[in-house]
Amino acid sequence: MGHREDLLEGAKRCLLAKGFVRTTARDIVKESGTNLASIGYHYGSKDALLAQAYVSLVEGLGDAFEGEGTAGVSAEPGSLERFRQVWSNIIGTMREPGSVWRLSVEIIAMGDQLPEVRDYLAHAQLEAGRGIIPLLMGGREEDVRDEAVDTLGKFYLTLMTGLIAQWTFDPKTAPSADELTEGLRQVIEAATRK
Repeated sequence: MGHREDLLEGAKRCLLAKGFVRTTARDIVKESGTNLASIGYHYGSKDALLAQAYVSLVEGLGDAFEGEGTAGVSAEPGSLERFRQVWSNIIGTMREPGSVWRLSVEIIAMGDQLPEVRDYLAHAQLEAGRGIIPLLMGGREEDVRDEAVDTLGKFYLTLMTGLIAQWTFDPKTAPSADELTEGLRQVIEAATRK
């Protein structure tokens, strides 16, 4: 690995151990075995490096969203059962000790103090919306239209952000996939009642 990759891996470890605000450039250098000048050369700034490290950590969870083995996503795209399966897998990533999702809460709370991180992640969030749609609705990510990202993608990401906040705040009372699915079923029923 070169310095760029070493920095990214070191930054990921620092984020998981210390979060955004408490991670210093010196922490990253120590963890990666590189030097301070490498951060500016390869990423422009410590905050830009941390933002890319966070996105890389989240992207690493993508396979978990689809599930493995018996936890896989097998139901018909767009169905309530598919919704339940996918959200069950997503919630599974929130249950893990040291979940990467606590970093999302830090960004929400400190976003105005981390403008470079916030700006980078705002763009990444749009792409996350594009990626989650096929997981729930079927199809291919490259075929998802911008209009769908602006509506359905944002709907799913809003749901995810709320889940992240609830699971970070109080996992004992946070909703399960079954509860979310039942809530959605009730919304659909009320909206289609004649």
